[in-house]
Amino acid sequence: MGEHEVKQAQDREELQRFTRKLLLDLRALERMLAEELIESDIGRIGAEQELFLVDQHWRPALRSMELLEAIDDPHFTTELGRFNVEFNLDPIRLAGDCLRQLERQLTDLLARAREAGEPLGIRPLMTGILPTLEKSHLTLDGMTPMPRYYALNEAMNRLRGGVYQLRIKGRDELIVEHDNVMLEACNTSFQLHFQVPQNEFARRYNIAQAVAAPTLACAVNSPLLFGRQLWLETRIALFQQSIDTRQPSETLREQLPRVSFGRDWVRESVLEIFHEDIARFRVLMAREVDEDPFEVLDRGEIPDLPALKLHNGTIYRWNRPCYGISDGKPHLRIENRVLPAGPSARDELANAAFWFGLMEGVSQEYGDISSRMAFSAAHDNFVRAARVGLGANLDWPGRGPTPGPVLIRETLLPLARQGLAELGIDASDAELYLDVIDRRTASSRTGAGWQLDSLQRMGDQGSLSERLAALTAGLASRQAGSEPAHEWTPARLEEAGRSHRHHLRVEQLMTTDLFTVGEDELVDLAAHVMHWRHIRHVPVEDEQHRLVGLVTYRALLKLLVEKLGRGSQSVETPVREIMQTNLVTVRPETPSLTALGLMRQHRISCLPVVTDDNRLAGIITERDFIGVARDLLEHFLEGETEESAGPAE
Repeated sequence: MGEHEVKQAQDREELQRFTRKLLLDLRALERMLAEELIESDIGRIGAEQELFLVDQHWRPALRSMELLEAIDDPHFTTELGRFNVEFNLDPIRLAGDCLRQLERQLTDLLARAREAGEPLGIRPLMTGILPTLEKSHLTLDGMTPMPRYYALNEAMNRLRGGVYQLRIKGRDELIVEHDNVMLEACNTSFQLHFQVPQNEFARRYNIAQAVAAPTLACAVNSPLLFGRQLWLETRIALFQQSIDTRQPSETLREQLPRVSFGRDWVRESVLEIFHEDIARFRVLMAREVDEDPFEVLDRGEIPDLPALKLHNGTIYRWNRPCYGISDGKPHLRIENRVLPAGPSARDELANAAFWFGLMEGVSQEYGDISSRMAFSAAHDNFVRAARVGLGANLDWPGRGPTPGPVLIRETLLPLARQGLAELGIDASDAELYLDVIDRRTASSRTGAGWQLDSLQRMGDQGSLSERLAALTAGLASRQAGSEPAHEWTPARLEEAGRSHRHHLRVEQLMTTDLFTVGEDELVDLAAHVMHWRHIRHVPVEDEQHRLVGLVTYRALLKLLVEKLGRGSQSVETPVREIMQTNLVTVRPETPSLTALGLMRQHRISCLPVVTDDNRLAGIITERDFIGVARDLLEHFLEGETEESAGPAE
């Protein structure tokens, strides 16, 4: 999706014209492979770094266009969300000190982004999913204002035919609907590129599939989404569901999502993947293509194959085949999209060294991995690694199901060392980066583990919004240094600072763990719920979770007095008879001050929080505001005390 001059393929003639160009490009690639024109005598590597942008309060900063203008560097480019940017590292030859070169350029470009962002109050952040990201940030207002992104959204919505449904279960469970493609912008990654000879593509691609799980298991860095603790690498489930255009069916028809691990090993060449993807997935985007690749080839030149590259850019395999041209020669490369961004530059290069080493080491040790390992094992390993990281048992040739840390330290790290040596990587660099993997694995201290440990240590201090801001602040301060994450100290609540910005919107304060009743249930049940849970309000919802009323403590007392006055010993009254139905409600993105004003205006002590279709999302009470006011007052008084004390003599 790096093309700017693209649009949604809508009318039949435009679609047919682009499809003809796509098929022509594919036939041209077939000819290039048959004539062995693909560069095969040199190996190159490269990388793409995706970043979140945060403001001074550690919340998403929707200012990517301003930052890019300030940076003014062709390495940097836009991403789908206005709170994201991406930069591309220069391709370099796979040999010698190439890993050190990658880290040097990575840190230099990160420093450039930080320097350009400082006057704007913007800070770049490397993390798989931003802890402070909220669903209200994912509107079309948060989308980068460029035609190709709007076209992508329209095309996805057209194929989806309805809302996007996200369901992920980890320690917590997240079930949410969304109306646009911006869920994709919740993910950022560190994407690696590995150039391979054409006659080795199938074997190398299969190795990339086989080692995806162990490299991910020790690199997990995305355990949180909207404050929920889900998979240790939630990106994997989130990305697949965020652009899933499949529709529910009453039949048993198999449908492959646009984001996938694939269905089988590659047997002969890269053409198998392109054939499957063109056959399975409709054209989403189109552009005017003037190039005739066969005329270019007949002139002895190399075609760009723009139609094939554009369509391939809308298929999101975790290991994606890519065609490109370097120094006037065509090449094939494998794009590793598995690894998350962060938690530090050193961690990312350690992940890269581990993957590059395994790509060679596994090839030397096993040859054709597809003859030693079932594809289903590679796929299942990948899902387990995404769910529980180093806690996964991974099935591996010659070992069977093995705990991740044992497999990595006893089998895969030695293979990676051998592989890097075979590739001619400087021994000191190989040891430097693979030692990070070894120590991280031995301590089980992944980036995801650091985040969850930090949250656990904060306990119930502050609000959830403050804890997530502190976590984000801790990430930013620590990744500015050179230490890998397994050496980091846990984040502390005070790192975020006491800011009213942590409580600007209702969604930052509301309670989402709700206890509700139905309108036909007995008031006795509502009374017991209030007593058991120490709450003063119980929402009433129908079977579709739409809010229909509210039972209050005051209404219960009034009913109880009336019943006892008549000598009744129980309250055999349905909820519908005492519930309030003329309710004042707010939406999750409502400013907190507006909600507080409504409560004062209507003299009520709580506000149900609902979505557009009146489904219950949460509840906010006067107690929530009291907690915020107490914290802010304490912060104010601390400042007054320090000021009155004056400087020390």
